[in-house]
This record gives sequence, C-alpha cells and structure tokens, in this order.
Amino acid sequence: MSCTHNHGPTVVEAPIKINRKWPEEGYTRIPAWVYTDEDVYRKEMKVFFAGDTWNYVGLECEVPEVGSFKRQWIGDRPVIMVRNEEGEISVIENRCAHKGAQICWQNTGKVTDFTCPYHQWNYDLNGNLQGVPFRRGALGKGGMPKDFNPKQWGIKKLRSVNRGGSIWATFSDNAPSFEDYCGPEVLAEIDHMLPGKKLKLLGYSRQLIPSNWKMYLENLKDPYHATLLHSFYITFGLWRADSKSECIPTGGGAHSVMISHNEGKKKTEATAEMQRFRDDLHILDAETVTPRREFNRGRVGGAWIFPAAQFGIQANSLKTRHVIPRGPNAHELVFTYYGYEDDDEEMTRLRLKHANLLGPAGFVSMDDSEMLKQVQHGISGYPDSVSIVEMGGRDTEPTDYMVSEVLIRAFYDFYRKAMDL
Repeated sequence: MSCTHNHGPTVVEAPIKINRKWPEEGYTRIPAWVYTDEDVYRKEMKVFFAGDTWNYVGLECEVPEVGSFKRQWIGDRPVIMVRNEEGEISVIENRCAHKGAQICWQNTGKVTDFTCPYHQWNYDLNGNLQGVPFRRGALGKGGMPKDFNPKQWGIKKLRSVNRGGSIWATFSDNAPSFEDYCGPEVLAEIDHMLPGKKLKLLGYSRQLIPSNWKMYLENLKDPYHATLLHSFYITFGLWRADSKSECIPTGGGAHSVMISHNEGKKKTEATAEMQRFRDDLHILDAETVTPRREFNRGRVGGAWIFPAAQFGIQANSLKTRHVIPRGPNAHELVFTYYGYEDDDEEMTRLRLKHANLLGPAGFVSMDDSEMLKQVQHGISGYPDSVSIVEMGGRDTEPTDYMVSEVLIRAFYDFYRKAMDL
C-alpha cells in the first residue's frame, strides 16, 4: 500500500445523472441503452473503474527486473506497472503531473526512470518528481517560483496488492481490502490458478471488438451460449451442457465463478439439442483437445473478478483475460498466457498449443467476437428494445447446471444498485 501525492486544489465533480428508466421487471430484463448511452459509459468509468474496486493490472513475471514496466489501462485511465529500485512492484498513473501527457508510450520495456516527452519532467520508478528542466530559469530569467515543491508534484501511486504473482490496484483510499473485495469463492479460484509458484510469461494476444465492454463480461457469465454456439467445445467435450458444472454468483453479483469438467467427446440425450454438435467430425491432431492431467484434474473454467478480469484454465492453457473499455461501442480484449517456472518442456509446449483454443483466431473464441459485434449492431438501431434473461429461472441463486443465465441476472442486480438505475 502507499500514500498519494498532492496534485493541487480538489475539484468536486458533479454527479452524472442518467435520465433513463430500467424496465419494471428488474434484473431479468436488460435495456439496449445500457450498451450505447454516453452518460451511462461515463458513469461506469467513474463508479466501477475509478471507484472502490480492485482492478487487474498484470502478472509479476511481466516485470522481472528493476525498471521493467508494463503499460496498462484501468477503464479508460492509463497506468504503469513497474518494478521499483527496492524490487517491489508499483502501479502509478501514466500521466505527467505537469500537463497530463502520457509518460510511457510503449507496452513493455525497461527503464531507469520516466521522462515526459513534452517538457522532460523526470520521475523515479515510484513516480516521485526528481527533475524539472529550467527550474531555476535561464540566464537569470524565468523558472518555477521559489516555493515550488517537487514533493507535491509527483505522479499518483495507487494502492496495490500482489496475490500469488497477480498484481491488482485501486484508485480509491476507501476500497476494502483485496481479500474482502474478492470474497472466499473468488480468492479460492485465484489461489487455485496461482498457488504461489513462480510464474513464467508465455505470451499475449489482443484484439479490438466493436461491442460494449459489458457484453464481453456477460459472455463469460453465460454458459448457455457456450453449449450451443461453439462447435469445437461441444463436439470435443471441452465445455458442454451435459457436463458436471457450477455457476456461482459472488460479491453481490459483481463477481462470478463458473466451473465445468472436460469429459471428452461423447454423444448423449443432450446433444440432440446442440445443432452444432458434429458426431461425424474427428480431429487428426487429438493432442489439440486432449490435455495432460495436472493440478485441475480436468476441471475447467475460473473466476470473473469485477470489473474487468478473468482467470481461467482451458485444457492446459493458463491465461488471464483483461477487458479495456474503448468507449460505449468497443472494447479491447487482452489475453496473457503463462505457465509455471517448474513446468517441464513438454508442459510448456502443451500450454502454448492449447492457447490456440482462445484468442482472436482461436478455435473457440473467434465465435464470440463475431457474435458480440452482431449483437452491438442489432441493439444500436433499437435503443428502446429490451433483452430477456430468464433461462434457468428468475432468481440469482447458484446452480449446478449449465443451461442458465443466473450469473447475468445476478450481475445486473448488482449493476442497477451500483449505478443507481
């Protein structure tokens, strides 16, 4: 944890009022305007990303040495994750205290300090201001006032936490502890994926999806579609409606845990409902869909940590997903693939191979990005339309089956209260 620097007089922001009415049926209905309205989006950035929440920033293994950094976003706010001279990881705002320009333009790299390209104000790895060009003026003229205090003009350092090698940060001094924010169910999933072993970075994939950021959040809270849309999943048994499963809303509906079990290719009564199930389809490279048994013992899925991150395992691929809002009608999706330092060469090869299931051109998730684009197109021209989310009932209680929209209902129960809608 860290204190923050003073940035001058406090400005009280006017509250953002949303002149919209939610459908009377409550959280079983989703109004189309929630995905397109500019004022809704601005309030989300303030309430969820800049508010009393903990946001995923990255993995410790991404910044292995002193001066190693990763540029990141919390909502629409740019930040930097950097390993400081004490060997600890800091998260600082990516903006110069002088004029607000981004001081870090590269996604990753290694530096000894940060210098703003605009007027060359210089900061150490913790964001402390340590140099101002021409502070005393030139030729006896100009310069900063004599009472200018560099200690008051550093870059804000966020509260941050390292959990098993994952780095989280908050802009808020009032946010609860990370443990209380997540709750026991989500913490158990994070600790399952990050058991305290040293992590090894394997790579990234990223894409820009032309849909509202909440659509991707819903997509990962929606096992109903996964049992119908994804031919690859259901045909090869990686994720199916007739598998043992759990859907657990947590954090008052903000977070969720979704678990299934890889049971392999099979034909059951349920496959009759799966139009895209292909019993005649066989894959020559069976290793693509056959994970090596490890700590999860065939258990797949993971946790969504609100507002914008998911930890999960698919086959032997370990990854985080991070959603970066890019306005009401688009979001960036970043996958970070990792393994453990004690993985043998064969396991590392499998982790990389199974990473092809997901990502922009993955065997599975290329379906999602196309559908989310079509949904955004579908609702944009009909701002007064309403979606229905009653699959599996109208409650928000955990389920032990897949054919349910309970996680989406629980989320919008939370969302309406947080947004005062």
